Amino acid sequence: MTGAMLFYSKFDTAEDWREHLQRALPGLDFRAHPNVGNRADIETAMVWKAPPGEMRKYPNLKLIVNIGAGVDYILKDDTLPPDVPIMRLVDPEQSRMMAQYVLHAVLRWHREFPALEKQRRERRWKYIHPRETATLPIGIMGLGHIGTHVAQELLRQGFPVSGWSRTPKAVEGVTAFHGPDQLKAFLARSQILVLIMPFTPATDGIVDRDVLHALPRGAKIINIGRGQLVNEAALAAAIREGHISGAMLDVFRTEPLPADHPFWDIEEIEITPHLASIAIPSSSSLQIADNIRRLRAGQPLLNIVDRTRGY
Repeated sequence: MTGAMLFYSKFDTAEDWREHLQRALPGLDFRAHPNVGNRADIETAMVWKAPPGEMRKYPNLKLIVNIGAGVDYILKDDTLPPDVPIMRLVDPEQSRMMAQYVLHAVLRWHREFPALEKQRRERRWKYIHPRETATLPIGIMGLGHIGTHVAQELLRQGFPVSGWSRTPKAVEGVTAFHGPDQLKAFLARSQILVLIMPFTPATDGIVDRDVLHALPRGAKIINIGRGQLVNEAALAAAIREGHISGAMLDVFRTEPLPADHPFWDIEEIEITPHLASIAIPSSSSLQIADNIRRLRAGQPLLNIVDRTRGY
């Protein structure tokens, strides 16, 4: 007899996941919290923001599936069983949604839509000559699975793309930089800086005043990674000083963004409520089912988090 799957999320619909997971893995015993039954039956836990200590309740747990790409929340739980692997989703549909968000922001600025919207409000008709995409270099901090997908979409539109990562990465068509010694050279050529890095102790506040002022004057910021990547006070100051001319932010240090946060009053900052992408049950279920089969067959698991690196 195979073990059951626990589903724990207050942000996702259990029945959507049940339908697709049981289609991908017929006979799967899917149990949505709090209807867990015998805890000893649980073999796999599929979770998003489960409370600390929850995973300790299942003595036969063999795999934790994190519903999403970011794993910083789950890794904060120091009660996690140390020998149970954590799987993160690497979903092409989720990556496509991220790329759509970035492409929307880039094209909005590139084609001067904020200025055109202002003219519309003022009932002014003024021609703004369109520019070639080759004139707008874009830098991506974080060349993992999602960052690579975003880079490829931007390249298809003709934008010059550079990428920076902690360790060397090679992506066709992307001018690659890595490590702290190459960060300033990367920033100097990025008119739009896209943040897609995970949150770790090493990336906490990495986009500080020095990084912002190493960008060309008038540069813009897109953050779809984690809010903790950005020193928010430094970003607000850089915009007020005119060094940064705009930002589109989907993630913040505190979510929901407090009503008294200064970002709400800065016209140059566009705010979205952490919706750049979601985990898609129809596509993500396939990789989850594959890893459960691998687990039961004693085969190597895919997309397992390195807890020491934080992603």
